[in-house]
Amino acid sequence: MQDICIFKRVEKKYPIDESKKDMLLSLIKDRLVADSHGKSTICSLYLDTPDRQLIRASIDARTYKEKLRIRSYGVPKKDTMVFLEIKKKYKGVVYKRRVKMPLSTAEEYISSGTPPFDSQIMREIDYAMKFYRHPKPSMLIAYEREAFFSKEDEGLRITFDKNIRFRDNEKDMTVGADGTRIIEDGRYILEIKTNGGMPLWLSEALDKCKIYPSSFSKYGISHLMTLQKPIPR
Repeated sequence: MQDICIFKRVEKKYPIDESKKDMLLSLIKDRLVADSHGKSTICSLYLDTPDRQLIRASIDARTYKEKLRIRSYGVPKKDTMVFLEIKKKYKGVVYKRRVKMPLSTAEEYISSGTPPFDSQIMREIDYAMKFYRHPKPSMLIAYEREAFFSKEDEGLRITFDKNIRFRDNEKDMTVGADGTRIIEDGRYILEIKTNGGMPLWLSEALDKCKIYPSSFSKYGISHLMTLQKPIPR
């Protein structure tokens, strides 16, 4: 088991279609390297209270948002190593802490409330779990991701997510990644993640492609769809 700490990162999201994805990559591909996970299926099991206090607060918040989740790369088995994460966003800056453990260990912790080991990050996650009165699995969100990072700055990551779907009737991550779609075929969510400012070459490429940022929360939209409420545009 290992602590992994990712912190103070700016993340911007851009809903795009396939033609803009291809155009952008044609302009910047020589500056990018494929991420270690390359093309993969991301599965995130969000933890929440019975009345979904965390996502409701996140949707309503202007300056501070917080989420708890288990993340895997691919559909996991019980012995697959996954990440138990806490993600906070304050005034546009994302702070993420995560610890790595087998899925069965993460499930046992969520069920029992007893931390599997002691570390700074585990204590921070456990504090949030206790603060929210031990949230349980609420919704699985899955999607296909293509990930890159900059040759010049590994802190600059660019990802393209497609086929984003959710389910809240079956929370066992091992049964698969099926769910209800929340974006159409040919649509992507581009995410740009930086430790500081965006480089000029990337800003110019986005401008040339007429790609503009927009708020987009996978869990937030999925939650609103379960309530049959209008999706903010």
